[in-house]
Amino acid sequence: MESILLYDTTLRDGTQGEKITFTVKDKLRIARKLDDLGIHFIEGGWPGSNNKDYEFFESLKNENFQNSRITAFGSTHRAGVSADKDKNLKAIIECGASVATIFGKTWDLHVKKILRINPEDNLNMIRDSVKHLKQNGLEVHYDAEHFFDGYKDNSQYAIKTLAAAIEGGADFIVFCDTNGGSLPHEVETIVHEVVKHFHGPDLIVQQENPTRFGIHTHNDSGLAVANSVAAVRAGVVMVQGTINGYGERCGNADLTTIIPILKLKMGYPCLSDENLAKLRKVSLFVSETANLAPLNSRPFVGKSAFTHKAGMHVNAIMKDPRAYEHMNAELVGNRRRVLVSDMSGKSNIAYKAKELGITLGDNGVDNGRIVSEIKRLEQEGYQFDVADGTFQIMVEKLAKQFKPSFDLDSFRVTIEKNKNRPCYSHATIKISVNGEVKEITAAEGDGPVSALDNALRKALNKVYAGILDPVHLVDFRVRVIDGREGTGARVRVLIESRDKDSIWSTIGVSEDIIEASWQALADSFQYKLAKIAKKKQPK
Repeated sequence: MESILLYDTTLRDGTQGEKITFTVKDKLRIARKLDDLGIHFIEGGWPGSNNKDYEFFESLKNENFQNSRITAFGSTHRAGVSADKDKNLKAIIECGASVATIFGKTWDLHVKKILRINPEDNLNMIRDSVKHLKQNGLEVHYDAEHFFDGYKDNSQYAIKTLAAAIEGGADFIVFCDTNGGSLPHEVETIVHEVVKHFHGPDLIVQQENPTRFGIHTHNDSGLAVANSVAAVRAGVVMVQGTINGYGERCGNADLTTIIPILKLKMGYPCLSDENLAKLRKVSLFVSETANLAPLNSRPFVGKSAFTHKAGMHVNAIMKDPRAYEHMNAELVGNRRRVLVSDMSGKSNIAYKAKELGITLGDNGVDNGRIVSEIKRLEQEGYQFDVADGTFQIMVEKLAKQFKPSFDLDSFRVTIEKNKNRPCYSHATIKISVNGEVKEITAAEGDGPVSALDNALRKALNKVYAGILDPVHLVDFRVRVIDGREGTGARVRVLIESRDKDSIWSTIGVSEDIIEASWQALADSFQYKLAKIAKKKQPK
């Protein structure tokens, strides 16, 4: 079976998503990760459009990629300017990339109403631009912008635009669902018709090396991945997308979903088994670099992708994982998770204890007692299915296997407000380590929890130097459990923390928001320090 080529446009199309901005250094770090993953093409940006992309391509001249080819993006030459005089095409040629991807207008609506040029002139712009890049030694991918909308409106003209690119020598024609409104059956039918049109017995353009086809979809109808799969079924051999589906509006096709589907479900050897197992880490790395919280429900690589909560399901997967899982999570670098809540049965606790390395039974703590304790605490407002860190600490305490990395002696938080500045907070904290060492530190923060966080880090760094530096807050949520008590109501605080390799959640519940925040914050650091301590223990 022919391999499907993977084309990543996170560094260009992905940056058009809201709240996503990458520095040149960010783009280089992501490009290295994509190369290590085995992506075939990495679209670096538009060297003729802005200084950042120009600097990125300059930086690439000192890089040595093992698996990926860097692609420069741009458009056909402008109307009224010849290809050899167009500054954007010139920038692509001079940037050092071996592959050029240019887009052109396929939909006659854009030709007539947006560009307002003669349809024949548009065909010449496509043909001449591709030809000029080929004459300068580049592999050329032609992105047929708005192809499916154009084909449905005027198929004859849409075909002519593709023929013009092929006549210019395009190595790839990429069908673009730019507005993201096409449906899978439409994509499969149209791609099949067009591929047959150019590669069938009645060739309209004779080629020594026939042009190959690719697909580029957007997710405005929630069908970007499905449309990409449909196009592969119809004959394309390249799939474009972004890591985590980042992109303009509703995003692009998500490569973290497409890649496992192609390899594991459809049998296309697009990545090695070794590289496929890196997929979750790459997903987390890109979300971290983009400063966006990972989507737990993301297929294959999301935290919840192989997560089970109902006791009946857990009982079944302990007997045979295929009962409630469509594949082995480890193939994409993920893992099975079992949640605990007031819906849990003894099977959940048995599985979770084994997963955490906690021995139950010999010390008198049985699964039933833990289930009862969970149900009692959840009546008070705890939610252990969203707080894996706190759950682990709680079970270890019940099993008398918890060894705290520190103990709180006391803390004090003050908040000051004057007319010349917003509120600011100051925290003083006193902790003990191993029952002996006492550390007293103070720190300021933007709020009381921030001040506590800073003070606790400062104290712990005196004992656990540098260990907590990679740890930072991803999310902080406060929920009033029952509002009938007004400002005296019980609140639940959920903190999500992460380092470069993992994400964990901790929870606190109290009538006092500072107390609830402290519980969640302390558990977060206890969880991280305990994890490091276990790694250092001899096996």
